[in-house]
Amino acid sequence: MAFSGESYPGTVKERPEETEGFTLNHAMMRVKDPEVSLAFYTGVLGMKVLRRLDFPEMEFSLYFLTCLQDGDTPPEDTGERTAWTFSQRGILELTHNWGTETDPEAKYHNGNDQPQGFGHICISVPDLDRAIAWLDSNGVDYVKRPEQGKMKDVAFIKDPDGYWIEIIEPGRLKGLGQ
Repeated sequence: MAFSGESYPGTVKERPEETEGFTLNHAMMRVKDPEVSLAFYTGVLGMKVLRRLDFPEMEFSLYFLTCLQDGDTPPEDTGERTAWTFSQRGILELTHNWGTETDPEAKYHNGNDQPQGFGHICISVPDLDRAIAWLDSNGVDYVKRPEQGKMKDVAFIKDPDGYWIEIIEPGRLKGLGQ
């Protein structure tokens, strides 16, 4: 029998037919300085920029990033790659409102300060110890190291804008929450 999802009060057991094909494509976070953020996400977390979309009339740019896997082949043609990007799963959209990089007052709420809201994104890695060594060598700012706190084998780091990023190795989490 196929997995049909866990059931809790408020969940709908049967997926509405009208939602067939719906896919969570991306989550968006605003960034103060795209050069600094892109260096972090591409250089430290290994993500690739799939597309940049500029909107001069509204003075902002969008950067769509993901962790490409072996076999992922984004199209070379920009129009085709744009459509391909919006058909994927696990995309991170960084939004840059022009001018924030030079505005000393510009700062975004990280979602974890009060009042809380958005919490974090998560990157799963094949080897947590190796990933932590890499992050350490890049001087990342930790919220929580994997050996700290009650929840072991889970790390939280901060990006240049203070957003939290959870770092996990899926195989280590089999007993989580039990």
